[in-house]
This record gives sequence, structure tokens and C-alpha cells, in this order.
Amino acid sequence: MSCDPELTAKLDELLAAIGEYDDPRRASAEWKQVFKLLGKTDTPSGRVTAVVGMRDVAGLTEILEQLRAPEAEAPASTGDAPSPETCKRALRAFRKRLALTVLDEESTLGRSPLTKGHSANSAAIVPPTEWPDAVWQELVRQGKLRYIGHGLYARPKA
Repeated sequence: MSCDPELTAKLDELLAAIGEYDDPRRASAEWKQVFKLLGKTDTPSGRVTAVVGMRDVAGLTEILEQLRAPEAEAPASTGDAPSPETCKRALRAFRKRLALTVLDEESTLGRSPLTKGHSANSAAIVPPTEWPDAVWQELVRQGKLRYIGHGLYARPKA
């Protein structure tokens, strides 16, 4: 995953500026610029969000190394399909998030105490952003999830 040399040079300058801070989390202006510049690359948005959100200097360094790498090395490092273990962990996180969403819907205090209440029928949720879109697409291909559209996924119909 190589990119424009000017872009990597600017990212190097920002990394050096972030390194001058005692605490890298305080360099918010630099991190904002890093986020904008990484948005112009083909780096997965979930990874960019995670690195910038956590103010992860080591993660930013790793992304910069991958951006400098020649094109021949990029496909070898990023496999076509995610590993089964990654899919399993992502599906577990999806189910937990769906369960919490349903629980949140059902515990709304806006109902009358005299009524039975209703069960939440959350059709779909946005999956956790810790995993790239390729994982969710693989789970859809395996039939473990359904893609509803606009970034929403649901459990398959029984």
C-alpha cells in the first residue's frame, strides 16, 4: 500500500511534531491533520480511526512504514480473506453489541407501568469498528450475518 511521497513526507513531519510532546495525546492539532491525510490513503478507515482515536504513535509509525512499502509487498501482508479466528471474535463482538442494543431498547423508561411493554426488535446495527469491512463481508459471505445496507448488519433470518 504505497502512496504519494509528498503525503508520506507530511505525515513524517507530523509524526516528528507529535514526538516532541511529552504526552502525544496533547498534540490534538497534529492528530487532526494526520486523520485528514490518512483519509486520502487506502488505509482502512477503521484502522485510521483506531490509531488516531487512541493517539497511538507506534500504530502511526506502522502505517507509515506500510505506506512506504512497495506495491509487491502489500498484497502478501494483507490476505484476501480474514482468518477464521478473526471472524469468530468479530462475530462474538457483533452479537454482544446487538444484545446490548436490544437491552437498551427494552429498558426505556417512557412506557406506562400498567402495560406489558414490548420486546425490542432492532433490525440491524452498525458493527464494531475494531474490525475492517472485509471481516463483515466475509461473515455475510459465510451466511452468519446479513447486510441490510448503509453500513448496517443483522443476524440472518431463521
